[in-house]
Amino acid sequence: MIRVTAVHEDSLGSTLGLGPGTELLAVNGRELRDFLDWEFWTADDRFVLLARSPAGELVEYDIERPDSLPMGVELESPSIRRCANRCDFCFVDGLPGGLREPLYVRDDDYRLSFRYGNFATLTNLKRPDIDRIVEYRLSPLYVSVHATDPMVRRRLRRNPRAPDIVAPLRMFAEHGIRFHTQIVLQPGVNDGAVLERSLEDLFALGDPVLSVSVVPVGLTEYSKHHLVRQPSAAECRAAVATVDRYAHRAVAKRGTHWAYGADELYMVAELPLPQVDRYDEFEQVENGVGAVRYLQRRIAQARNALPDLRGMHVAILTGAAMGPLMPHVIDTLAEATRATFELLAIENDLFGRSVTSAGLLPGSAFRRALEDRVDLDLALLPAEALNAHGRFLDDLEFVQLVESVPMEIRPSHDFADAFVESVTV
Repeated sequence: MIRVTAVHEDSLGSTLGLGPGTELLAVNGRELRDFLDWEFWTADDRFVLLARSPAGELVEYDIERPDSLPMGVELESPSIRRCANRCDFCFVDGLPGGLREPLYVRDDDYRLSFRYGNFATLTNLKRPDIDRIVEYRLSPLYVSVHATDPMVRRRLRRNPRAPDIVAPLRMFAEHGIRFHTQIVLQPGVNDGAVLERSLEDLFALGDPVLSVSVVPVGLTEYSKHHLVRQPSAAECRAAVATVDRYAHRAVAKRGTHWAYGADELYMVAELPLPQVDRYDEFEQVENGVGAVRYLQRRIAQARNALPDLRGMHVAILTGAAMGPLMPHVIDTLAEATRATFELLAIENDLFGRSVTSAGLLPGSAFRRALEDRVDLDLALLPAEALNAHGRFLDDLEFVQLVESVPMEIRPSHDFADAFVESVTV
């Protein structure tokens, strides 16, 4: 059973009289377990829905679905499949105390992998899960591989029961499932020869493995530093060299680069970022792979639509990791808009200086950087630092931040989107 939380106007759900609190019980006699069942089973042109109204009345709907009318039903959030692993570099385990409770949920849910692109380990799959992935063709999935050597993977997971990853990937591939994969690089554990083997094993699976990213491990001040450390520049340079060898091989055989290093891998390695064409379709940009080049491309694409902002003083706020890389982006934006841009790379006062990602900055860091800046006309914040309810990780609300600083603030995914509305001095 799943429960309705909202119904959109001009939708089939509204026409049927479904409303918040309605329990959706079954479609064509099959019990509804979650949003996947709902979306897949109601995609047919005709189906029978069994529901229970908020008043407790059982109602059966024989539905013939018009092509142009969406169901328009929003569902309550499903219970999250929890992670059974205890990775030394687990970011959730590296959180400070006192944050809101959902942040401490270590999810490892294949459904969220399919829906939102969350990386899952596939270590907790049961037979019904496997059958469901195959039946629904949940593709692509985003899979945290980290190492294909079973023993190394168990060590990384701190899970002696973690299964081999290559066999299930191969089985799913035979049923048409495709994957984006990642390897979080823990120095001395899954780099060097282990990284080489992992890339070789994934490459051997063929076209179903759409991409693999190599991301240096990220640690907070609260992480298990006695068990794991961040990689050195030399270790990152070695990883880049390995990634590049497989990228060249993939281009020759598949026409795409396939293997990608995260921007931070190049930054720690003290190497220049690859050019924009190295990232193909930016399949893993949300994983920090090609973020700078993606921003540059988005600004170039929107160039003719950007307004003339000469005379404006605009601040771009980001994390310490992007600070050295952002001048490339800002120069492009300044040339297009004629505004004066100032980069504010701010330190993370919640997780510690070692956490440099812009998306993990708390609201307090933005407020501290902006509260006295009366010289600014506009400030652009990374939209990924906010959740769907407009809250930062430290529970400060965006509206509270707006009320506490002297300039206009806009969250932005790619800078170009911040100027869709008119901006005036």
